Amino acid sequence: MAKTQLGARVDSEIKRLAEARAADRGLSLGDYIAGLVREDTEGLRQRGLDAARRFLDEHQSVFDDLEDGERHVPGAHAA
Repeated sequence: MAKTQLGARVDSEIKRLAEARAADRGLSLGDYIAGLVREDTEGLRQRGLDAARRFLDEHQSVFDDLEDGERHVPGAHAA
């Protein structure tokens, strides 16, 4: 597929984060951004968020019970 140039203005912190994340994944900045767009348009991100919501809906009581138990332990702090 032919590539085209894209220009975008972001603040320096976003640029730094994007470059660091791209490097972590062994990707160029352009390939990293292209991957984010593909994931978003293919719905992968939303499916992941939906799965996380279903997990919490099913298991929230476990986390609540653990947090309540920590509140009763002297010196323990909930996250």
